[in-house]
Amino acid sequence: MQAIILAAGMGKRLKELSRNAAKCMVEVNGITLIQRTLDQLDGLGLSRIVVVAGHKGEKLKAFIQTLGIRTPIVYVDNDIYFKTNNIYSLYLAREYLAAEDTLLLECDIIFEPAALKRLLADPYPNLVLVDRYASWMDGTMVTLDENRNILRFVSKKEFSYGERKQYYKTVNIYKFSREFSCSCYIPFLEAYCKALGNNEYYEQVLKVITLLEDYQIKAALLAGERWYEIDDVQDLDIARSLFAEDADRLALYQKRYGGYWRYPGLQDYCYLVNPCFPPEKMLEEMKASFETLLTGYPSGMEVNSLLAAKCFGLKPEQIVPGNGAAELIKALMERDRGRIGMAMPAFEEYPNRKLRQGISVEGFVPGGQCGFRYTEQDLADYYEAHPVDMLVVVNPDNPTGNYIKKEGMLRLAQWAEERQIRLVVDESFADFAGEPDNTLLDQEILSRYPDLIVVKSISKSYGVPGLRLGVLAGGDRELIGSLKKDAAIWNINSFAEFFLQIYEKYRSDYEQSLVRLREYRGMFVKRLLELPDLEVYPSEANYIMCRIREGGPLAADLTRRMLLEEHILIKDLTGKKGLEGGQYIRLAIRRPEENERLIRALGRILNS
Repeated sequence: MQAIILAAGMGKRLKELSRNAAKCMVEVNGITLIQRTLDQLDGLGLSRIVVVAGHKGEKLKAFIQTLGIRTPIVYVDNDIYFKTNNIYSLYLAREYLAAEDTLLLECDIIFEPAALKRLLADPYPNLVLVDRYASWMDGTMVTLDENRNILRFVSKKEFSYGERKQYYKTVNIYKFSREFSCSCYIPFLEAYCKALGNNEYYEQVLKVITLLEDYQIKAALLAGERWYEIDDVQDLDIARSLFAEDADRLALYQKRYGGYWRYPGLQDYCYLVNPCFPPEKMLEEMKASFETLLTGYPSGMEVNSLLAAKCFGLKPEQIVPGNGAAELIKALMERDRGRIGMAMPAFEEYPNRKLRQGISVEGFVPGGQCGFRYTEQDLADYYEAHPVDMLVVVNPDNPTGNYIKKEGMLRLAQWAEERQIRLVVDESFADFAGEPDNTLLDQEILSRYPDLIVVKSISKSYGVPGLRLGVLAGGDRELIGSLKKDAAIWNINSFAEFFLQIYEKYRSDYEQSLVRLREYRGMFVKRLLELPDLEVYPSEANYIMCRIREGGPLAADLTRRMLLEEHILIKDLTGKKGLEGGQYIRLAIRRPEENERLIRALGRILNS
């Protein structure tokens, strides 16, 4: 068996990275794509490796000579690479293709050795390596029957999002027998080039062959093996984190703060959203208006304040909609230069804004001896002795899940009002608590306590983090008016505005989603308690904080192994103030089948 690598392309979308070098000489974490591929092929006992070169071909050949590859390497030159496509590169190598069984690879993919081994381990002679379609994928797709026969190749132009669940993406690694190449593929390749020209893709030939309906080509399906196709700098950025050394990969994932839908098969237990909302019908309504929303400007602050007020039963002058709660937190914390108090450990967006101003944060630390539980009276007693200008209470608290009931929060609001302390209550997770009607987003309450500010992340509570939507409300109309005036003229997009507009129709669905979430939480806690290495803290939110008991792994090691071995991202709480002296993690609550996968993964690692 031999290998053919198509490496003639210019890689224009990589811009300056491929301007003076072949596309396959782009580095991922210090190693070029061509070196990775050649190193993997070199251990397979191949008769030779054929490299079809074009753009900066001489430079590529010189580089390959430095790599010490033991397998013989021969070159085919595509001198008109700048006006042809990969079908012509393969056409130029057709004599080699006819000589023996062949592995065919493109030069712009990065893959782990297990992916190639899966293709080679399959006894069927003519295979296309494929992966189930995911939103980050682009290019040629295939559809399969129950026997892995390829029914058709689907080009970019033919791609239909309505059929996406049927699609598999070609990884651009193939295995062809000599017999198939000689009797079928090469004749069609030659005829296709002659009839339709050289500026096409070789997959078009495979597409024609599948029309014969004799099922000469099957698919080899990946089962979680990592790979990525690198066409531009964004792809390169993803590949660098996906294929980083084990010691570095977790940090690279964590610093992205989201966007994990780009990572094949990753399950995110770090970021906190409602897994039961929005309902399918609401999604369909938003999809039906997609073109209108995409191509039309959103309304300004006045209209969106009216919509937000309608959703929460407030007056427009009491509420500010924002591009996520983070935008509103930043605006609020940077406006007030006073000292703040907050229970520790804390949601760090609040204290970090103060620390960046050089203002210290007075932290109340309930500690692990009381299970990180505290009441409104505990806060009042502590801050009576340690005065602050602003007191921030996340209720339920993040990450501990501690919850203060509404009557307690009202007593704290009264205490703060009497002392002219600005009380900021973050209710981003309040809807997940079992107490009905527990919100302080109420016209009368906000009017009664003008020093009270309530923040709510719609992204988290309503399961729509991609919309970037949050609200801030209060009875201090001067403050609310000032925050509105300082906001960008279009600070939320049309999709977020439309969500506010239609939410009322789905309020009952939202209430049902909260009931389901609480059921999932109870089931999840019960299963976590079965893991003897974890101490599980009660929570009224959509996440659970756990302590790893003595004898277990460090939280950082557990988090790293969960990512590397199980492809699950959890929150490592190491370094948070208030959690010193212990090893703590935070786990989001998802749907039962996903939670069960997490439990099994935790059990495997904790018991190993």
